Amino acid sequence: MESLSAYILTFNCARNVVEPEQFASHLFDGLNTSQPESPQADANLPDILILALQEIAPIAYAFLGGSYLDQYYASVRSVVDRATAVKGGAGYDDNGGVHYVNLLSKNVGLTALMVFARNDVSGRICYVEVAEVGVGVQETGNKGAVGARIGYLAGSEEDSNDDGEDDIVEMTFVSAHLAPGEREWKRRNEDWKSIAQRLVFHPEEAENSSDRTHPQEDEEGVPLLRAPSSLSTPSALYSPKSYLLVAGDFNYRTSDTGPGPDDCRRFPRPRDDPNDFVHFADLFMQDQLTREREAGRVFDELQEAKITFPPTYKYSLEARDAALADPNGNWKWAKNRWPSWCDRILYRSHPSVVTESAGIKVHMYTVLPLFSTSDHRAVVLFISVPLKAHPEPGTYLSPFEVDPHWDTKRAAARRKELAIGAAAYLGLTWEGNGLMLAAFLAVAAAYYGFRTFLAG
Repeated sequence: MESLSAYILTFNCARNVVEPEQFASHLFDGLNTSQPESPQADANLPDILILALQEIAPIAYAFLGGSYLDQYYASVRSVVDRATAVKGGAGYDDNGGVHYVNLLSKNVGLTALMVFARNDVSGRICYVEVAEVGVGVQETGNKGAVGARIGYLAGSEEDSNDDGEDDIVEMTFVSAHLAPGEREWKRRNEDWKSIAQRLVFHPEEAENSSDRTHPQEDEEGVPLLRAPSSLSTPSALYSPKSYLLVAGDFNYRTSDTGPGPDDCRRFPRPRDDPNDFVHFADLFMQDQLTREREAGRVFDELQEAKITFPPTYKYSLEARDAALADPNGNWKWAKNRWPSWCDRILYRSHPSVVTESAGIKVHMYTVLPLFSTSDHRAVVLFISVPLKAHPEPGTYLSPFEVDPHWDTKRAAARRKELAIGAAAYLGLTWEGNGLMLAAFLAVAAAYYGFRTFLAG
């Protein structure tokens, strides 16, 4: 069966601009699979590229949004362009080669989602819906989730019915960041419940520079297929007609309490023997996310590929400083946190799929090397989605009901974000400090001038 390849990455940027040259050389490491049933990864780049980014920028810029995030998005686009040039090489076509079109760049506070499609398939994206929700302090976006739901035309436009919906494969991608701390697993479960209830999708607004939800020509001159005329009604996260992938820094740890002074002796080391007590497989047995998910307390209906990579958090400053010279060197952990698999990617096949072989096929689930800009390692998932449009199941009961006040709650939280962002901008950034100084000097000069005028 024909399939669509998708490559999903999650990375906590630690509020820093990513380093394009360092990141680009490893972005597509997850394509190096020897599985015979996988797409020809060495010859073709994935059709869809999803980048789930947490702590994309300092809180001032992230809460204000807009142009304040331009340099952060631009650095990530540079990573994609460089990695594509290296991985793709020459000879794809006579018009400059295959490249990626950035369909969407959207954030809720510090959490962002960037959606890319290869230029030779981007014209088959017939609609994009978006959603956002904050689960941080007073429902603001210091923690939260942002999502994109895309419709991909599986068949030819000539073969579609009048509304075309039967030929569309729908995929939902979510970037999420949940509450931190070893003791806060119950709070993380509640965060996911809030996301499931209040992450409601609606067509992306036309003013977005990456908008693809309205009929127009893409940058290759190919007309887009149709407007999302049937998508005027907001839709829930758990859709009966959509594949679902959730990526992020979920923050689940490997202990319910913080490490003691001597626990660092038990932290995993890069050894080959899985029977060694410091091998990470022993630590993974204490993984909170696996425990909570298998008990049915979080991430309902979602599953995860087998983890065979070391913990993704928390690497010490020493490790980050050494990352440029030796990204795969000895694991140097921060002593105040249990090494944990905080960064994960979960998925759910279409609800109508009854056999595993007919659903999402996982080709690789792995971790990238440590980069010098973050104490997290990026995680990637390489999959294939069957290009078969499934009908909605006759009976589908979502595990969560939509919060009827999702939109008013988000609007109120957004106003708080703008106020917090403005205060943080003035107090915590050099640009804001400059404005404050300029304002002070202007007031002082006006006061001095007025006094001089009166004295004269």
